[in-house]
Amino acid sequence: MSFFPDESRLPPPYREPRQAQRRPPTDYENLLGDALEAAFAAGAWELEALVARLNADGIRTPEGRAWTAPELDAILQALERAM
Repeated sequence: MSFFPDESRLPPPYREPRQAQRRPPTDYENLLGDALEAAFAAGAWELEALVARLNADGIRTPEGRAWTAPELDAILQALERAM
């Protein structure tokens, strides 16, 4: 009799959020992440609300422009691929 459970009955391993990242985040990515966390904490969950909050807080795109919904969506998808 084994004291250890059959491996097929074990839950999948827990992953730390950054365990699988390919590179550390840039300063801008950290700034954007902090701003998005603040927006979520304030109740902004929809893309348009996030865009409004980023613009109100003075967080600009990497090119220095005000955010639009398509631009934020594209940046978030690009960051997902990069990480």
